[in-house]
Amino acid sequence: MTEKIESLVPGYIKTLKPYEPGKPVEEVERELGIRKCVKMASNENPLGPSPKAIKAVRDAAKKMHFYPEGDCFYLRQRAIKAFGVKSEELIFGNGSNEIIELLMRCLLRTGDNIVVSQHAFLVYKLVAQGLGAETMEAPAKNLGHDLGAMAGLINERTKLIFVANPNNPTGTYCNLDDLTKFLDVSRGVPVVMDEAYYEYAEAKDYPQTLPLLKKYPNIFILRTFSKVYGLAGLRVGYGIGNPALVQYLNRLRQPFNVNLLAQHAALSALDDKAHMKKSLAVNRAGKKFLYAQLKKNGLEFQPTEANFILVKTGEGRKVFNALLKLGVVVRPMDVYGLPDHIRVTVDVEKNNLLFLNALLKTLNER
Repeated sequence: MTEKIESLVPGYIKTLKPYEPGKPVEEVERELGIRKCVKMASNENPLGPSPKAIKAVRDAAKKMHFYPEGDCFYLRQRAIKAFGVKSEELIFGNGSNEIIELLMRCLLRTGDNIVVSQHAFLVYKLVAQGLGAETMEAPAKNLGHDLGAMAGLINERTKLIFVANPNNPTGTYCNLDDLTKFLDVSRGVPVVMDEAYYEYAEAKDYPQTLPLLKKYPNIFILRTFSKVYGLAGLRVGYGIGNPALVQYLNRLRQPFNVNLLAQHAALSALDDKAHMKKSLAVNRAGKKFLYAQLKKNGLEFQPTEANFILVKTGEGRKVFNALLKLGVVVRPMDVYGLPDHIRVTVDVEKNNLLFLNALLKTLNER
């Protein structure tokens, strides 16, 4: 039977390297015999979800025997008001990752390609390869997107372009001027603006893409409730773009793709402005502290527009393993072509200090 299965699987699937998720904190503690491990690896909101979202989930739990709204009806109505978009421009997904996959399933055929930047989110390449498509990767510029280089890779087989802004895992961003110049030469190819960390961006020239939709109908915007809204465990994201494309994505989308609890939580999270404000303040303070301490200790890092920091430590995988033993979970960056770096989520004050002390201890003992 195994041989039969092997003969049926395409070669581009056999060579696919799956995404490497982190282990549960509880399992790390069990394996290493440690307690009170701090997870700073997955860019989650350290404050957790909005209290209003938690209450909404508790109330909605009584309805778990019902299927969810297939079209996210109530969440959709709230989002239309919040973002000033039309219903036909909006799609919800099981996290924004699902929408990435829907876009590729809709537009890619074997032999087509996508254009991405070096050091960008790994899922773009993984999904494309799983569909037999090629990934055209432009070299990074100062760890960020080189939009000029990306434009040079566009050809007749290019069906999608991905611009992560801010970018994971580097925290870099594309400014408004560079982005509009790029859109002017994008040949009408759909440009997916992956804005999972949109709410954290503070740079004055960070582009607001919603107003650009009228001039550039090939933009498709992705955002999520997993990061600043603190709903990563419920998996709900959304996309905003050309209605002609959205209606095709909805043909591919499973009818109950966003679960009932996620819809209720996201609806309430949108209304909790106080929690959003507090979450952004904690991130801002954490960045300021970590920047100062990393500089003080002579460590290189990439300034970030997100809720994580890319730190150059040398031998990132070894540093990651050493920090694990000290009860701090970060993310090694070798899979992103950055073997000398780790990525750490900006956390609350005590956890930022715990990470810093563990990092300095690790580096001093090498």
